[in-house]
Amino acid sequence: MIPVLMPTYNRTDLAFKQGNGVWLYTEDHRRFLDFGAGIATSSLGHNHPHLTSVIAQQAQAVIHTSNIYRIPQAEKLAKRLTDISFADSVFFCNSGAEANEGLIKLIRRTQFKNGHPERTDIICFDHAFHGRTLTTLTATNNPKYLEGFGPKVPGIKHVPVGDIEQLTQAIDSHTAGFLIEPIQGESGVNVIPNEFLKTLRKICEEKELYLGFDEIQCGMGRTGKMFAYQWTDVEPDVMSLAKGIAGGVPMGAFLARESMAKHLTAGTHGSTFGGNALACAAANAVLDVMLEPPFLENVIEVGNFLNTELQQLLYKFPNLFEEVRGRGLIIGLKCKIPPVELQKAALQQNLLTVSAGNYVLRIVPPLIITKEECQEGINRLSKAAEQLLNTMELTQ
Repeated sequence: MIPVLMPTYNRTDLAFKQGNGVWLYTEDHRRFLDFGAGIATSSLGHNHPHLTSVIAQQAQAVIHTSNIYRIPQAEKLAKRLTDISFADSVFFCNSGAEANEGLIKLIRRTQFKNGHPERTDIICFDHAFHGRTLTTLTATNNPKYLEGFGPKVPGIKHVPVGDIEQLTQAIDSHTAGFLIEPIQGESGVNVIPNEFLKTLRKICEEKELYLGFDEIQCGMGRTGKMFAYQWTDVEPDVMSLAKGIAGGVPMGAFLARESMAKHLTAGTHGSTFGGNALACAAANAVLDVMLEPPFLENVIEVGNFLNTELQQLLYKFPNLFEEVRGRGLIIGLKCKIPPVELQKAALQQNLLTVSAGNYVLRIVPPLIITKEECQEGINRLSKAAEQLLNTMELTQ
């Protein structure tokens, strides 16, 4: 008999009753250290006093009125996001996939309004992850995710990251722009080289194309800058956000320059729930914390500490690990075994992690984590690795 929840997830048999900071507690009082943050979403951890207080206060006032009316919380949030980014205007939605759909629509709409209706193609990049809707599935281009869902959505191409020759060949009279993650999360925490991003920016300027950044996973303080592009000297024209933007309350957004955003006039795009009072109140609470010094500086410092400690595991367990990659608190540990095996072993040490593609274990803890808590996580990961090695030796 099918479960009442559709079987789309391989769920671990754990249910959490309570959270506090970087810790989660089960019904039977087991305590887990969270190195996954709800897949890089619980940016302020669990039961953060400011975030939960703001959510409760807003819920007692008004949760939702719809975008038929002004939403002061959304106006405040949009102003704050544009003040700290390249953008001039923001559209709020409910998820990362929806944000990327809007980003793609905006690129096409802008080309149309600029007199180029033929420019509809978006060039994406190998090993991307942009979402699970039909369009973003095509933009992701993972055969496993595409299977059984019919033909790919037309107007999307893929080239390898860094291959300038293939990139040049892919551009034609139908090209509208690019969509790329500055740090690819799902495929193994791949940091895109700055020089390649600069090349994309240059091509956009020369050919009147638009550069879209997907910062759904790497944005909102995850790298130690508010946005990952701020580590480079490259600014996008439009950028998508989600995951950590509201600390776990479902929310997405795309931000754009005025030259693009002005083309989304009344009736051209919409969202029933997007940017409602509750979600925007939560996102404003997240910004309250992240914009207060030295929050982002701490993310960099703690991230560097965690990276250094993970490097030690490479020397300690050369048969299991081969590389540490990432920036700030989005870190990938490249494994020589399927990372799900390490993930399971870590669970036995009451440590929560997230697997990624290409044999990478993803470590994306809440951004409030301390060095001491990172060290505790490293100790547990080390014990998990020892356990795995012992098991492997027994089976040989």
